[in-house]
Amino acid sequence: MQFFRQNLANNELVHIYKKILLPRMIEEKMLVLLRQGKISKWFSGIGQEAIAVGATLAMQEDEWIMPLHRNLGVFTSRNMPLSKLFMQWQGNKEGYSKGRERSFHFGTREHHICGMISHLGPQLAIADGVALAYKLRKENKISLAFTGDGGTSEGDFHEALNTAAVWDLPVIFIIENNGYGLSTPVNEQYRCKSLVDKAIGYGMEAVQIDGNNILTVLDTIKGVRDYCIKNQKPYLIECMTFRMRGHEEASGTKYVPKELFEQWEKKDPVKNFEQYLLAENILTAEKIETIKAETKSYIETELSIAYNARPLIPDTDEEMNDVYAPAPGTDRTGKEPHGGSEKRFIDGIKEGLHQSMINHSNLILMGQDIAEYGGAFKITEGFVQEFGKERVRNTPLCESAIVGTALGLSLEGYKAMMEMQFADFVTVGFNQIVNNLAKIHYRWGQNADVVIRMPTGGGVGAGPFHSQSNEAWFAHTPGLKVVYPSTPADAKGLLIAAINDPNPVMFFEHKALYRSVSGLVPDEYYEVPIGKARLVQEGDDITVITYGSGVHWALDYAKNHPDTSLYILDLRSLLPLDYDAIEEAVAATGKVLLLHEDTLIGGIGGEIAAWIAGNCFTYLDAPVMRCASLDTPIPFNLELEKNFMAYSRLDAVVKKLLEY
Repeated sequence: MQFFRQNLANNELVHIYKKILLPRMIEEKMLVLLRQGKISKWFSGIGQEAIAVGATLAMQEDEWIMPLHRNLGVFTSRNMPLSKLFMQWQGNKEGYSKGRERSFHFGTREHHICGMISHLGPQLAIADGVALAYKLRKENKISLAFTGDGGTSEGDFHEALNTAAVWDLPVIFIIENNGYGLSTPVNEQYRCKSLVDKAIGYGMEAVQIDGNNILTVLDTIKGVRDYCIKNQKPYLIECMTFRMRGHEEASGTKYVPKELFEQWEKKDPVKNFEQYLLAENILTAEKIETIKAETKSYIETELSIAYNARPLIPDTDEEMNDVYAPAPGTDRTGKEPHGGSEKRFIDGIKEGLHQSMINHSNLILMGQDIAEYGGAFKITEGFVQEFGKERVRNTPLCESAIVGTALGLSLEGYKAMMEMQFADFVTVGFNQIVNNLAKIHYRWGQNADVVIRMPTGGGVGAGPFHSQSNEAWFAHTPGLKVVYPSTPADAKGLLIAAINDPNPVMFFEHKALYRSVSGLVPDEYYEVPIGKARLVQEGDDITVITYGSGVHWALDYAKNHPDTSLYILDLRSLLPLDYDAIEEAVAATGKVLLLHEDTLIGGIGGEIAAWIAGNCFTYLDAPVMRCASLDTPIPFNLELEKNFMAYSRLDAVVKKLLEY
């Protein structure tokens, strides 16, 4: 292995040696602790230290890195307190995730490191978002994300690289090619000659380097960083390396031919650099032993601090309170909006979004066809002319990458609104939403200031893939907020509240209401509080608890059946639910009908029915009944769709409840 010191001074080379030695010696200690049962799991990076250390040293300390589970050198090279890292690995509350996450599944804003999730690929798009923030502010910075050879097979790899290339983002993607994805060799992972060949398809520059040579890694990434800043473009680096341990210790290495270990042992990044420093008389054998002794002492001292940490005592209130970031707002008083001018549902949404763009100069809109075209439903029509293409951004057809980009923007203090062209298409970005956005505050205290607008629902003859009601998927996910307005005034006020909220909000907009429902909408900028239901009308016979199109079904039924007195409660928010309003609504009549357009099985109505049974049983004069759509995919033919819809069975359920 040849080392080229470039213009590095002796003291700088010694500093680099100490940086690459530290993660190696920590790992050797961790493997001992693992055998002693003092930690539960370990993903070893022995043999790959040069990549993580070299990459981190090549960057500025305030530039974000998105590491994976074999990148201990990123964390140590950012000078994170080792005792706190030990506490993290032990699952102690004094670690970086309060005992809620394992090994390297955490982040720290202070050190500009964004923790991974187990799905690997989503990390790459977060780097896109951070790089976009740097680009928007015209800062001379880059972001850097790691993936492995196995990760390049994931759709997230393609989406993140494609988005970075199309948007000319200053981001470095590093592939650690160690030959295996767990036990799957690269010849079963891809067919291109080298992974750098993938860059050509994105119009991106790329280079393959020796990932075990610390000076090569350091020099390459320094140069690539300069390239990304100067040209405002992304870059792909494939680092050839090998892991000398299993994917994690329990998996072993029996699937790896013995000769590979013999071959790569000769390329050990720590030992080879050490030999180079000895050969160049930069260090002596005695000095190296002194450095190792000092490093060992440091590790043992920090470990003893971690051992003395207080035992973790679960605090349920703290656990619940940490799911969401605190949400200050302009108006959380609960006052209902009133007055204004007559507007359609779609106008309320457009006005709320427009006023938010004026109020928040850091709000970025992203979505397919939302710029010049104005979006599939023309809600953002005219926005690009007023606010510019930097803030109103057409996206590639990359739902997962754009959700990840929105999260990356949030790391750098931006707000992001992503429009799913149809709620049905959210499945392509599902992982980013339920595992990255939803859990990040609970995991390490990082907010996700993201709103995802979801044109939803049927009644327009659009068939199974443009008409689904999928709100219940997200109401099941702690950390998300789920909002579903039914009136123009609520659509505006709730959208403004969602954008002001630092937590991820799934904002459902019923397509059939866009141009069919009108009402008074205040002209001013105002909020409707998230988590607060609305009493639509009082009644004595039956309580109808509903939301979205169900509100209009209930009103229509009441109008056509004046002999039946309906108490109608519009939930407006499905997560969190307004349990006080639900209890009051149950007590008002003693007979409860839960109405929603979503299918019956797994719909939010089942959850509310269970809560009422457990908390409001003494108020009930009849069983809680549900009226929902058929448990089938939503059909295209209008007559079939009408039969599918809950409204076609509403009269029968009301009569059954009245007769009970």
